[in-house]
Amino acid sequence: MKLATYKDGTRDGQLVVVSRDLSTAHYATGIANRMQQALDDWGFMAPQLQDLYDTLNHGKPRHAFPFDPTLCMAPLPRAYQRLTGTAYASHAALLGEGDGDLAVHQAASDALLGAHDHLVCANENLGVDFSAEIAVITGDVPLGASADDALESIRLVMLSNAITLRHAWHSVQSQAAASFSPVAVTLDELSDAWDNGSVHLTVQVTWNGRKVGMCDAGTDMTHHFGQIVAHASKTRALLAGTVVSSGTVSNAGFEQNGKTEWPKGYSCIAEKRAMETALDGKATTDFMQFADTVRIEAKGKDGQSVFGAIDQELASLTLI
Repeated sequence: MKLATYKDGTRDGQLVVVSRDLSTAHYATGIANRMQQALDDWGFMAPQLQDLYDTLNHGKPRHAFPFDPTLCMAPLPRAYQRLTGTAYASHAALLGEGDGDLAVHQAASDALLGAHDHLVCANENLGVDFSAEIAVITGDVPLGASADDALESIRLVMLSNAITLRHAWHSVQSQAAASFSPVAVTLDELSDAWDNGSVHLTVQVTWNGRKVGMCDAGTDMTHHFGQIVAHASKTRALLAGTVVSSGTVSNAGFEQNGKTEWPKGYSCIAEKRAMETALDGKATTDFMQFADTVRIEAKGKDGQSVFGAIDQELASLTLI
């Protein structure tokens, strides 16, 4: 099934069930008002939400309405915690960030952005960079969970755009914001695109109307989500509603005619700059500027958007 959270003037919004083709929606009122409620009692509420989803896809619920992704908050607008893994060794190698070993970092989770919310920045000279990522929302994960048990805890999958200020060297200040796709989907909705903790879908990244990335999220995923979640739970339990991101989706380059090629492009600007440095000795691509736009989307085999698109503009605080 596909779930979203509509804006209603509160911090947690209203949970809605969305049809498979993202055309219609129905409030989940009577089952759960908020996404966190559903996650806290998933075993009881998920079957009821699934029934509503099936009716939405095959019938005509009386109170269904056209789905509008611009009205969406993040599927889980604020979380108990958000963690980011280093799932792609090719990304780490390109940026010179270690040897590809798995690491998990804590990130802000108190104000997660919707897919069409402005990316607000005080200064465009801070090296504003987007990052296309896959993210999951977990149920309760016990202390010391195995990778297999951690996989069983995953409830929902979504896309994420993690904004990094590359010129702000303080680790807290550099992590500016994180945005999420309009809908989060259950694993069965992904069908064979979900394989052992990896999402085998092409993540399309468009920057200022130009397609810059077409990376496959599953091909070069060195550490799958079961491993990432298990790593995070080695010394502590994770509560239902924990958001875990993969880190920048990345595909490895290959040698051709004496040069390294990256035919599938990039999912963050830092990767593009690293590619330029490797090929030409210097980076020439600038980071984002005010009024720049970024769009992140993944489509299934049928050509339909799976999660809806993240579609955002970088804006100055003074212009909002």
